[in-house]
Amino acid sequence: MAGLIRREDVEAVRDRARIDEIVSAHVTLKTAGVGSLKGLCPFHDERSPSFHVRPGVGRWHCFGCGEGGDVISFVQKIDGLTFVEAVEYLADRVGIQLRYEDSGGPQRPREEPGRRQRLLEAHRVAAQYFAEQLFAPGAQAARAFLAERSFGRGDAEHFGVGYAPTGWDNLQRHLQGRGFTQAELVASGLVSQGQRGIYDRFRGRLMWPIRDVTGEIVGFGARRLYDEDQGPKYLNTPETSLYKKSHVLYGIDLAKREIAKQKRVVVVEGYTDVMAAHLSGVTTAVATCGTAFGADHARIVRRLLGDTTAGGGLQLASGASLGGEVIFTFDGDAAGQKAAVRAFGEDQRFHAQTFVAVEPSGMDPCELRMSRGPDAVRALVDGRQPLFEFVIRTTLESFDLDTVEGRVGALRAAAPLVAGIRDRSMQLGYARSLARWIGIDTEDVRREVASAARRGTPGPVRSARSDDARPDAAEAEPTVPALPAPDPRDPVARRERLALVGVLQYPQHVPAMFDDLGEDAFAVPAWRAVHAAIRAAGGVREGVRLGPGHWVEAVVEQAAEPVRALVTELAVAPLPEDREDVVGGYVAGVVRGLVDLGLTRRVADAKSRLQRLDPAADLAAYQEAFAALLALEAERRTLREGEIA
Repeated sequence: MAGLIRREDVEAVRDRARIDEIVSAHVTLKTAGVGSLKGLCPFHDERSPSFHVRPGVGRWHCFGCGEGGDVISFVQKIDGLTFVEAVEYLADRVGIQLRYEDSGGPQRPREEPGRRQRLLEAHRVAAQYFAEQLFAPGAQAARAFLAERSFGRGDAEHFGVGYAPTGWDNLQRHLQGRGFTQAELVASGLVSQGQRGIYDRFRGRLMWPIRDVTGEIVGFGARRLYDEDQGPKYLNTPETSLYKKSHVLYGIDLAKREIAKQKRVVVVEGYTDVMAAHLSGVTTAVATCGTAFGADHARIVRRLLGDTTAGGGLQLASGASLGGEVIFTFDGDAAGQKAAVRAFGEDQRFHAQTFVAVEPSGMDPCELRMSRGPDAVRALVDGRQPLFEFVIRTTLESFDLDTVEGRVGALRAAAPLVAGIRDRSMQLGYARSLARWIGIDTEDVRREVASAARRGTPGPVRSARSDDARPDAAEAEPTVPALPAPDPRDPVARRERLALVGVLQYPQHVPAMFDDLGEDAFAVPAWRAVHAAIRAAGGVREGVRLGPGHWVEAVVEQAAEPVRALVTELAVAPLPEDREDVVGGYVAGVVRGLVDLGLTRRVADAKSRLQRLDPAADLAAYQEAFAALLALEAERRTLREGEIA
């Protein structure tokens, strides 16, 4: 079995895999100054962006949760991969042929890629097979299903729709003929294990490939076509190492760029609804896969929206939201209304405005396109109404508002919904609307809402507010567990931090005097540890030779484990002044200020020592201390006059 990937190949992957491109597949990044990007952290819930990427040094860091690293560590964490799997994934993207060596030293090519890549390749081969089978003689029922819903051959090819032929082992034999083992097929979820062996999971069904946000196929959705098929109407890939139904959205690969561009996502209920919406011009449509829209789906959508507007977004006269829009489409029946109520619980995860679009006749987007054409689908989405309003009004429909008992019951049922609205201004507005809809005094509604808030709002509305808080001490690991955290209010700590940021990000602008600083130049223990790693990596002279990206990596390698996260944080942290035409002077000035601070500290120590000496008792020691003080003051004076290069 092959061993470690050669170090130079790993370095080549780091160099060639652009961290901004990799991260942008998961997070909407915006400019945060020269050479810096920021967005919502993909690893914890937040409402203002604290996730920073600095392509020039090849590092990322979240100042909210403390996570950070390079492009390889990002792929490891976002996709749950091992180091080797992440390197293999990136190498495949950038076209690098990796070489491996045994732990004993002899080098030899790796005989097969990592497990994840094998499973992804199996899905790619399976999708191609299903797509080819759709136009084979035995797929008449599948083609008829699509035609009846106004989908042509080009539509099927665009969405990758295919057909799994009847029979127990068609796909299995095809994949084994391509070199995949039985163990790999079982692990992929493409086949199932029975008492008599393995067999195709999907048989006689219309197939949709389900891709993750990067475009990799991780599973399939399958629709029953034949009456003799006793299985469920829709059958999805089981939970595997690739496929987690709560983490995937069908159509996200096609919609992600338009979602980021339009600041709108439309959540529909099925595969054909996604197809119909996209073909009708609603190119931001996605669907869940066999499960309700949940917290993990919300995180995916928020990252793509760049959902950062404070205060729940700003509603415009046209109905658009400056914070973006999340629009849920549901059938007009009871089940659709229940789905809308469930979505209400997820609404508070968004700062974008959340809406619901319901077709009164009960038609879904696919049926609407068939019956009335693409314009009707667009009109459905454009005619959305606020989700809060829809859920509250739906709750009121079950009460007879012409009676006192009905109005009291309606108030008691709707008040907890209003109490669960986090935005205070919107809560007050809906309290007034609720009073008008029921036909009672506004003050009575406010009192009931306040009472419901004191009792605590049960159900999804309250639970959906968990993202409002920072991770607590039991959940969040400190950035540097072995060192006391620097006090951000300490001016010395702030100055030392700025100097290290400049040294790591712009070594070419750092005065040579920095490398002459001793091990006690930094007063803050955490920054002293980082300085020690910088010195061990060769100092700024080595940083200039290596260039920012390799320089930071060299410092990381020299840092102790608890200090590595700090190095990454400093390598990504924004500087107060980073304009290209002035950043050099700013960095040089900060470093000179740090040296000045150190000299001032040493001058104070020298004066203190001199005061403790008695020239009558030991004249030589006194004169030596006095000379040392004069030398330090002269050095500081020269520095301040700008005479040191």
